Amino acid sequence: MKISIEQIVKDPEAFSADDTAVVENILNYYMACNEELKKIMRSNAADRLQQMAGVGLFTKKLLGAHGRAIITETIDGLFASDPEDYGVGWDIRRDGRFSTELLKSIYRSALPASKVLVVGAHIGTLAIPLAKKYAYVAAIEANPHTFRLLEMNIRLNNVTNCEIFNIAANDKEETLKFMLNRANSGGSKRKPVKDHYIYNYDEPQEIEVAGVALDNYFTRRDFDVVLMDIEGSEYFALKGMQDILSKARGLIMEFIPHHLRNVSNVTVEKLLALLPGFTTLRVPSLNKTVKREEFAGVLNYMYERGLEDGGLMFGKY
Repeated sequence: MKISIEQIVKDPEAFSADDTAVVENILNYYMACNEELKKIMRSNAADRLQQMAGVGLFTKKLLGAHGRAIITETIDGLFASDPEDYGVGWDIRRDGRFSTELLKSIYRSALPASKVLVVGAHIGTLAIPLAKKYAYVAAIEANPHTFRLLEMNIRLNNVTNCEIFNIAANDKEETLKFMLNRANSGGSKRKPVKDHYIYNYDEPQEIEVAGVALDNYFTRRDFDVVLMDIEGSEYFALKGMQDILSKARGLIMEFIPHHLRNVSNVTVEKLLALLPGFTTLRVPSLNKTVKREEFAGVLNYMYERGLEDGGLMFGKY
């Protein structure tokens, strides 16, 4: 028997004792959950990161011990995300989309026959829509738990031209210590050189992953576009893919100053030294495009002020 809230409110005596008991149990459970959520928000009011971690744990609890993923329908397809993830997972559940402007920028600049390398694919919210537009996509994800969701999303979206690899991009072949963040799984990263609360607030599990130089790993070098979002490992990844970069026409890379400072412990100049062939830089967050000679000035300006950008766009024009 289907019972609506409207029916219960309109005529509560029209239902059997058993039906009423079921509804009461559901409502009591809902009220208890509501109070628990309020308590989480109140007790962590001064710490947004702990609020995020608390709500993530609460969501996971609601789904039960065997709830592995939440599937969300977005404008770019179906995506399974970790219930505990309040980074990308929450963004797609709230907005039904992810990085729409970045995708539009890529669509405007790359031809349909392009081959794309995504370094740090997470659950595929960029790699999968790109695979629907372009000839071929190779997607790398180091987090083994997130990689399982990426595999699932490839199947959910019937994508056949995207190969995925559970490796960490590095400057050489070695085993890396890797932190599995829970509240923001996209923030999982190699163990930072300098630790900080923002990297460990959700008590990430430390594991070991396989680090590889991409020039040695891939037999093909003909990627037209490279996307990179690997939470501070950019310097090491770029160092290990100089041949791939020499043939790419564009590089889109996240820029977060505290990642340079704490995770890889390198300067802007050391990072830029690995990008000799790129002649233009677009900084969307500043609405600014500069030539090669201005790269260091602009990025040091951002570095010193803690200004982040989700997708610096380096080109060869």
